[in-house]
Amino acid sequence: MIRAVTFDVGGTLIRPWPSVGHVYAEVAAENGFAGLDPDELTQRFGQAWSRLKPSHYSREEWAAIVDATFAGLIPDGASEALFPALYDRFNDARCWELFADVLPTLLSLKMAGLKLVILSNWDERLRPLLARLELLPAFDEVVVSCEAGAAKPARAIFETAEARLKLLPSELLHIGDSPREDLAGALACGWNALLIDRSRAAAPDRVASLAQLVDHRLLRRPVSTPTSPAPRRCSPPAP
Repeated sequence: MIRAVTFDVGGTLIRPWPSVGHVYAEVAAENGFAGLDPDELTQRFGQAWSRLKPSHYSREEWAAIVDATFAGLIPDGASEALFPALYDRFNDARCWELFADVLPTLLSLKMAGLKLVILSNWDERLRPLLARLELLPAFDEVVVSCEAGAAKPARAIFETAEARLKLLPSELLHIGDSPREDLAGALACGWNALLIDRSRAAAPDRVASLAQLVDHRLLRRPVSTPTSPAPRRCSPPAP
């Protein structure tokens, strides 16, 4: 029986608003580089992320992604001046949108008696951001890669969650948007797992909305069947 549900954050609970490219273009314009196309920046960020995806989520790794995103669009070295402003901007709740299915789902799962946990690859900005988004009180635990010393899909970060919750892998369900980090990572550790993919219909290992978790087969409580009491045995009459 599932006793706790863990959630990835980016792409699962929240997403950049209006987009990564819009935030990058806005910060660039504020620093003298106006006219950059947000859609192109979003595409370039995605390409940079694929090539340079951070393993430790350090400032240096994020700086490399920013450099690659702006490469050829602004003078060499100019992205170094933009990086501190971008790093701080994504710590602002106004740059993130909470998916509409998040709060109703969390409330329903909490009322069902389940523990709720954040299990995310992120840096030191995550806890303050969750607080600003007023999400932090909804969760019983927060496990962040920068604090755990390991990032999904590494077994160590899943074991950190197990230890904090004092639960077995079979009692845990993880939800995330990455087939490799979330779905495969959790399953490899013996957890239950589902992929959130809002662009596609639900499938055995996938949900198209977090709202589908509420009645999902993995979270259905077993129904106990009343048993008839054993027949009473009458004591033999006293002689």
